[in-house]
Amino acid sequence: LRLCLGGWGSLVNPTGVAACPGSGRLAVAHDGKKRIHVFGPSGFCLRRFGERGDASNDVKYPLDVTVTSDGHVVVTDGGDRSVKAFDFDGRGVLAVREGFCLPWGLDATPKSEVVLTDSEAGALYRLAADFQRGQLKKCQRMRCRLVSPRAVAVCQTSGAVAVIEHLEGRGPSKGSTRVKIFSAEMDLIGQMDSFGLNLVFPSRIYATAVAFDREGRVIVTDVCSQAVICLGKPEEFPIFNPLISHGLSYPVGLTYTANNCLVVLDSGDHSVKVYSST
Repeated sequence: LRLCLGGWGSLVNPTGVAACPGSGRLAVAHDGKKRIHVFGPSGFCLRRFGERGDASNDVKYPLDVTVTSDGHVVVTDGGDRSVKAFDFDGRGVLAVREGFCLPWGLDATPKSEVVLTDSEAGALYRLAADFQRGQLKKCQRMRCRLVSPRAVAVCQTSGAVAVIEHLEGRGPSKGSTRVKIFSAEMDLIGQMDSFGLNLVFPSRIYATAVAFDREGRVIVTDVCSQAVICLGKPEEFPIFNPLISHGLSYPVGLTYTANNCLVVLDSGDHSVKVYSST
């Protein structure tokens, strides 16, 4: 553990974290009065924006956040079922409100496009926009018939896409999760559900966030074991390698910085924890 940011009062029930590829800044979405906090590489809070309210550029209920390579912060807003983009000064540049049932998770591609999930529609979209001019170019549905997809990640080298589906449970069970991996051409190349992971690891696993490391390995957070787990490359499934097994309370967000630090969003203690490999 190299750095711990936030804490109760600074962050309130955080839901998403993203790293800026160029500057090393971290954007965090949470339930405070100003919904987006931007932290510098040293951990100092540089800016707060995204007012809670009903104006066009306000953020009602942020579900996830990403940062494009051209420096724009994009947020999914569950309050009005929209996707909103801001510059790093907090100025709203674009809001896409039509066509979504419940936009949830999102991640940026190296070309500053955004891949996002629609949890209620069971769909995966690719959104292209000119954020400087505030113009939407394309919103393309890439996959459908997914089961409550939420977290999503794009591999920055191969273009592969990882999605976490949330499956309904029967009886007293709270359901389970399934990790699906698609190629850049959106062909299914691997999947692993909680049952399959339980065959590898002797405890229930409930994945909440997903990321790719720079080698293309799939990394997930597990709220049951309060851990971060490496599942290996898609063709290697199901490798099981715990990366972080202590010090977490309720991990819900995950990203890598440009210098390969692992960033974990811990909703249990309302903090952002930055880990460096040794």
